[in-house]
Amino acid sequence: MLRRIVGMVLLLSVSLLLSCAAGPNELRQTPDETGEVAGFWLGLWQGIILPFAFIVSLFNDGVSVYDAHNNGHLYDLGFVLGAMLILGSGGKSTRRRKQKD
Repeated sequence: MLRRIVGMVLLLSVSLLLSCAAGPNELRQTPDETGEVAGFWLGLWQGIILPFAFIVSLFNDGVSVYDAHNNGHLYDLGFVLGAMLILGSGGKSTRRRKQKD
């Protein structure tokens, strides 16, 4: 009986995690309405303005935080680097303790 419950919980957990997995971006490598495909530098910029774009996107349906019309891995790299620049990487939380004399 316990094995069956554990198996059901495991199956439910795996299916829940898989349902949250990102799918393919079907707009990748396709130009937007202005004929542009976002690359590394636009990804970097959009990563930097991520906190502000997120707040605006809550109130405006025309604003999104991520450009679906991108060139793939380079855009993703720029986006993550830009987000790390503005949001920080958590390094401040690992301050060194002062040594006692």
